[in-house]
Order: sequence, then structure tokens, then C-alpha cells
Amino acid sequence: MSLKLYVDRLSQPSRALLIFCKLNGIEFEEVPIELSKGQHRSPEFAEINPMKQVPAIVHGSFTLFESHAILRYLASAFPEVADHWYPSDLQKRAKIESVLDWHHSNLRRGSVGYVLNSTLAPALGLPLNPQAAAEGEKILSASLAKIDTYWLQKDGSFLLGNSQPSIADLNLVCEIMQLEFVDEKDRDRILSPHKNVLKWIDDVKSATAPHFDEIHATLFKVKEIFQKQPSAGAST
Repeated sequence: MSLKLYVDRLSQPSRALLIFCKLNGIEFEEVPIELSKGQHRSPEFAEINPMKQVPAIVHGSFTLFESHAILRYLASAFPEVADHWYPSDLQKRAKIESVLDWHHSNLRRGSVGYVLNSTLAPALGLPLNPQAAAEGEKILSASLAKIDTYWLQKDGSFLLGNSQPSIADLNLVCEIMQLEFVDEKDRDRILSPHKNVLKWIDDVKSATAPHFDEIHATLFKVKEIFQKQPSAGAST
């Protein structure tokens, strides 16, 4: 069955999905959906995902949206995917599920709240909101502290003390990469207190090379535009 990925490379979950497929040799067709142009609100895309969000997939006649669900599905549907991404052992799998559930209500909530309201809102036709950015930063910093002191453990380089990355590692690191959009001094201020997190980010990048850098290249191109002309967000 053919696999189509409806993604925007500026979207954290879209990048995680693309990296995962490339790492595991899953053949797919990438269908760009540019959020900044409102393509996610088109009637054609609404037929794929009524929630009008990326990513979404079409696998043969099967349609699915929500990033965590997509990764779980692909890890189960393609036998070539290595077991460490989404283990067959039910207890190990449940542990990864706990990280993924935590992610959406903590790290993602803080990251989106901070990056959107401090930097990216004009690119989506929205005003900046310093108060919402401050609230997002509090949640983000608390989430990074929780990763640093709880989800990362001494007996492994990856989440939950694992020796190899899972879909949770990939999701969370791609989330943190959104901080590349903000001013460098703010990014350093937020991340520098969390030494274990910084090492883990580097470990995930190494474990997913060269695809991690390839997929994130678009993010860095847009970052350059913001640095040269901050007001260019609306036209990016």
C-alpha cells in the first residue's frame, strides 16, 4: 500500500514523523501542507483530517491523524521498524506511552505557548502575546526540569534509561528544537540549566543522523529569515 505523509516541516510532529520514516526505510510520498499559507484549512485537506492539523497520513485506504497515533501505527504496521522504537514488550511499551501522554499536556503545551507567542505568531497572522509567552515559558522550564531529573535516568542515554531511542525520544527532542526559532540568548537561558537534557538532545541527534539534520534544515532556513528581518514572519 502506498503511504502519503501530509506534513509541514516547520511543525514539530511533522519533522518527527519524517525522520522516523527515513530512519526505518519506510517508503512514502511527502505532501507539503504549508500552515503559514493556510493550506491546512482547505476543503481538500479537511477530507484527510477534519481537525485541520498536521501531520496526517493516508496508507492505502486508511486515513489517520494525531502524531503519536501515527507513529504507533507505523511502528506496528511495518515489520522492518526496530523494536526499540515502540517495544513489543507490553510493560516497556506502557512506559513509552506514559511519556507520550505527559508530552502533550506539559512539554508541548509549554513549547507551543512560549515559541508561538514570543516569536512565531506573526507568521500565522496572529499578534504576539507576552503574557501568554511568559506562562508558556514557566510550563516549558518545569517540563525540561522533569525530563532532566525524572524521565532521563543514569543507566541509559535515552528516556526511561533506555540504551536506544524510542518514538518518545524523537517526539520530545523535535519539540525542543522549536526553541531554535527564538532569540539565541533566550534559548540558552532556558536550556542551559538542564545539562542532562542538553546531552540527551545531542545523543538523539547522533542516533538519528543524517536524517535529523536533513529534516531540520527548513527550520534553520526560516530561523535565518527571522534573524535578518524579524518582521518578515508574516511573509515567511
